[in-house]
Amino acid sequence: MTDLATDALVAGAVVLVGGFAYAAVADYRDREVTDRLWQFLGVVGFVLGFVAIAPGGVLPSVLWALVGLFVLQHLFAWDTRLGPSVERYADLIEITLYVVVGAVVGIALAHVGLGSQGVPVPVVAVFVSVLFARGLFEAGILFGGADAKALMIAGFLVPMFPNPIIAQPPSIAPITTVLPFAFNVLMNSALFSVAIPIVIAVRNLRAGEFRHLSAFVGYSIPVAELPNRYVWVRDPMFGEARKEEEEIETSEDDRRRRKKISEELTAKGVTRIWVTPQIPFVVVMAFGVVGTLLLGNVLFDLLFRL
Repeated sequence: MTDLATDALVAGAVVLVGGFAYAAVADYRDREVTDRLWQFLGVVGFVLGFVAIAPGGVLPSVLWALVGLFVLQHLFAWDTRLGPSVERYADLIEITLYVVVGAVVGIALAHVGLGSQGVPVPVVAVFVSVLFARGLFEAGILFGGADAKALMIAGFLVPMFPNPIIAQPPSIAPITTVLPFAFNVLMNSALFSVAIPIVIAVRNLRAGEFRHLSAFVGYSIPVAELPNRYVWVRDPMFGEARKEEEEIETSEDDRRRRKKISEELTAKGVTRIWVTPQIPFVVVMAFGVVGTLLLGNVLFDLLFRL
């Protein structure tokens, strides 16, 4: 790796940590992260990547520009700005973009190979990271659009990070060094999220409200507090709430819904309800980013130590 590429990688990591710190605070406070943050981080990632790759020649620069613009189109509402006639075909246009970008990268790999003399590794890592994030979003594993954008940005600003600050055991280095940074971030985030049900269970034990397995995912609160708490109502309206939750688009919509439920339950004489917390996953991902930069893939590290 050249000095310029190293400097760009370090700069990308610093910007990523700062950006995720800001996003984590916003997600915890409001359960929303402004698109402008992801747009800003995306543009910075595009520039840093171009600075690192451009010295390699025309083909690497063109491929980075292609993949970089492919990432950025996820962050800007180009479909709504171009009018109803374009918005109608937005899904088809986006599918076409996926196919075209994938085909170009695949053909380039077939002709010139991967590496310093061929397709830059960051180009492939970024494209795979986007596919990974989008696939998880479509599968409902990443619940919010901000979560998917955050994962894309992590893989865009830092496509690969083969050498964590604190060295990993040699036995797992061959595995983690070939995985895009975004993969390691998500795996670490998933591992760190295991702490959440444990914290909830401890809270219920201390409150004397441990309800078998449900005590790991929820707890009770006074109905009067519902409008000001980021939670999903589960009891006494477990089943009927699901469809309404899927239709919520903003945190303000959610707050109004919680206020309405609070008023209805108060009128019925209900004083406490069982809820599950709305987990600010960007906060968890922020810890995943820092953990990956410091330690690499923590999950693999633990597995190889068993």
